[in-house]
Amino acid sequence: MKENKMYELEIEKMVIQAGGIDDKLEKQIILLKMITNKKVEITKAKKRIPTFGISPGKKAGCKVTLRDKKQIADLLQRFFATIDNIVKEKQIDMNHFTFGIKEYIEVPGLEYNRDIGILGFEVDLSFKRKGKRVKIRKIKRNKKIFN
Repeated sequence: MKENKMYELEIEKMVIQAGGIDDKLEKQIILLKMITNKKVEITKAKKRIPTFGISPGKKAGCKVTLRDKKQIADLLQRFFATIDNIVKEKQIDMNHFTFGIKEYIEVPGLEYNRDIGILGFEVDLSFKRKGKRVKIRKIKRNKKIFN
């Protein structure tokens, strides 16, 4: 019996994110650029959290979204080596899983940078099935015709 190809999962995207305010945010931006060589997007806070000094609209973190399969495969191999290929069940959700890396110097191939110091980041990996575009597309939509 053949496996149905429509049930096979493939990686849709990888999001690397880190949080911080003021000086720490600048260091996190440098770190994400060093890891991915891509443009870093700055995220803003939606809620007010006085203990962390965060108010709505203030810069609170940064992230990079990767969709290139070769770059994702290379980075995943290095990130899994850091966490010893162990993923806990609570890290896995329906169509994605997330894990954190406490110190970037644990990742093979990354050297310590005195300007950055010791920082960590989170990795979120999203999956999709073939045919997902048919469900969510906005261009070339078809109307259902019933006889």
